Amino acid sequence: MSGEEGVVATETSPVMGETMDLMTALQLVLRKSLAHDMLVRGLHEAAKLIEKHTAQLCVLAEDCNQPDYVKLVKALCADHNVHLMTVSSAKTLGEWAGLCKIDSEGNARKVVGCSCVVVKDFGEETEALHVVQDYIKSC
Repeated sequence: MSGEEGVVATETSPVMGETMDLMTALQLVLRKSLAHDMLVRGLHEAAKLIEKHTAQLCVLAEDCNQPDYVKLVKALCADHNVHLMTVSSAKTLGEWAGLCKIDSEGNARKVVGCSCVVVKDFGEETEALHVVQDYIKSC
C-alpha cells in the first residue's frame, strides 16, 4: 500500500469545486488525530499500539534508511491486520505529526523527521477521513 501523490479521490474538500487528493486528506486526518491526542510517533510506541490491536492506521516514511525498521513495521502491520500507508519523506511525516515549531506566519520551522506514526483513533468524522478510508478499502 503506497501513498501515491497522484491519486485523486472523489470526495470534495472544504474549498468548493476542488477534489481532495490522498496526501492532503492524510495530512488532515493525522492533524485531527493529533489534536485529539490519539496519534503516537516512533517505533516503540507504534509497536506497542499495533500489538495491543488498538491501532487504526500506520503511516511509514519511504525514505527511512534502516531496512530492519521498515521490515519490522511492515511485519507488525501484516500480522495484526493494521492498514499501512506510506509518505515520501520523514520530514513531511514529522511536520504532519506535530514534530515542529510553527512561526508567527504559520510556517513550519525546525521540523524533526519521523519514520513511523500510528493512529489510535481518528477523532471525528471529516471529509478527509472518508477519503482515507475509501483508499484503505480499495487496497
